[in-house]
Amino acid sequence: MRVYAKILLSIALIISITVIAVKQNNDTDLKIAYTELTKDAKKQIDCLAENIYYEAGWEPPSGQLAVALVTLNRVNDPRFPKDICDVVKQKKQGTCQFSWFCEPPKPKNQNVYIKNLEVALYAYANYERIQDLTQGAIYYHADYVNPRWKLEKTTKIGRHIFYKDY
Repeated sequence: MRVYAKILLSIALIISITVIAVKQNNDTDLKIAYTELTKDAKKQIDCLAENIYYEAGWEPPSGQLAVALVTLNRVNDPRFPKDICDVVKQKKQGTCQFSWFCEPPKPKNQNVYIKNLEVALYAYANYERIQDLTQGAIYYHADYVNPRWKLEKTTKIGRHIFYKDY
């Protein structure tokens, strides 16, 4: 039964995720259909959506987009891996860069995940076109922790505080 449910969920995701819908007041936003992506592009989008889900799944859309942008900012920074999945899975000195990745997987709320997948598609398609809400951040943490980083704070969005190097 569990396999059948996963197959149905996959079909539902493919059918329902046709065009993304995070509004940025920009008529030039690119819209892409998940079903039209290559296998590798789908894999990258899935990694980005999972990162959004586990890091900011219940945040407002701006908080979800901010997490996506930090992930993509890292992809474009020479100090980090060059693809989304490698950025999300990266460990430094045995520590996961995104803490959820080192924790046992938790079941996903599919309604929330579908919205996160839409944000991932939007960010992936429009990264070069949209205003970076994080102001170039490549790091963030939840507002209830204090890592005492020596970095430049750029903004706070939802429950996350964003940083970049000086």
